[in-house]
Amino acid sequence: MRKALIVGVDDYPVSPLTGSVADANAVDTVLAANGDGSPNFENIVMTSDVTRPNLRAAIERLFEGDSEVALFYFSGHGTVTGSGGIIVTQDVQRHDEGVTMEELMGYANQSSAKNRIIILDCCNSGTAGSSPTTGPALAQLNDGITILTASRDWEEAIENTSEGGVFTNLLVEALQGGASDVRGNITPGSLYSYIDEALGAWDQRPVFKTNVSSFAVLRKVQPRVDLPVLRRITQYFPTPTAEHRLDPAYEPERNGTEAEGTPAPDPDKNAIFGELQAMVKASLVVPVGASQPHMWHAAMESKACKLTAMGKQYWRLATEHKL
Repeated sequence: MRKALIVGVDDYPVSPLTGSVADANAVDTVLAANGDGSPNFENIVMTSDVTRPNLRAAIERLFEGDSEVALFYFSGHGTVTGSGGIIVTQDVQRHDEGVTMEELMGYANQSSAKNRIIILDCCNSGTAGSSPTTGPALAQLNDGITILTASRDWEEAIENTSEGGVFTNLLVEALQGGASDVRGNITPGSLYSYIDEALGAWDQRPVFKTNVSSFAVLRKVQPRVDLPVLRRITQYFPTPTAEHRLDPAYEPERNGTEAEGTPAPDPDKNAIFGELQAMVKASLVVPVGASQPHMWHAAMESKACKLTAMGKQYWRLATEHKL
C-alpha cells in the first residue's frame, strides 16, 4: 500500500496565492503512476475546505495503518509563531493559524507505516521535525521518517504565480525522471540532490532530514540501461578493474576510409557493442587508449573500454544479485 495526501491552498482570506493548487495537481499527476503507466500512489487531493479540523483528520487518516509508504505533501502558506512552525489553513485566525509542525510530526512519529515522507512547499517549512523549545538543532524523527522542505526555518518559499512554486517545479521535474538512477529508481535522497543542485547559494535552500536505514523508491521510470543488459556487466567485465578488448568487428558502421584488411562487422560483437554503448551513455563505461574519447575510435583502433567508478558500483550490485 502506497498512499499520499496532497494538499494545495490558494484561497486564503488574506494574501491569497495563485500557484499552490497547480502545485498539488502536478504532484498528484506525477505520483499516481510510474513511468510505464503502472499504478503507483493512491492519492487524496485537498484543494478546498482545508480547515484545521479537516486537515488534521486527513493527516491522521494518512498515517493510520501499516502502509509501505505514507506521503504528505503541502503547498500553501507557512509561518512561525511561539508554537513553532505552522501549516496555515483556510480558516486562519490570529493565534490559531493552522496545523502546527509539531502536530504533523506527532502523527508521523506515531504511525506504523514503514516509510513516512513529508514534503512541504511553504515559507518557514524547515521548522518541520524541529522542537519549538530546542529549535532546529535537535530533530525529532522516529525511524522511517524523511522530510524534504522548500526552505529553511527562516526563509520564504518562492511562488511562480500560476506556474506554482520554484521548489515544486523542481520536485516534479525530478519525479518525472530527472532524479532517477541508472535503474530508473527515484528516492527521497535523489529528489533532494536534484533540487539542491538546481538552487544556487543565494536562492532559497531546501532542507533534508531523514532517519531511515534505506530509502523508499517513490517512483520508477524507464531505466537508462535495461536491467537484463545491466546484469550482463559482469560478463563483459569479469572483475571491476578489467578492460574489455575491442576490435573493428565490434563497430557495425563503416565510413569508407578504413584500412585494407579491416574485418567486416560481426553481428554477435555488434550486439555486445550496442550494450556497451548504452552503458557509456549512462556513464558506466568509458573507452580507453583511443585517439578520441569515443567508442567508434576505440573499436576501429582495437583499443578497449573499462568501468567508471559508477560502473564499478553497478558491477558490485550485479555480482551480489541486487539488480
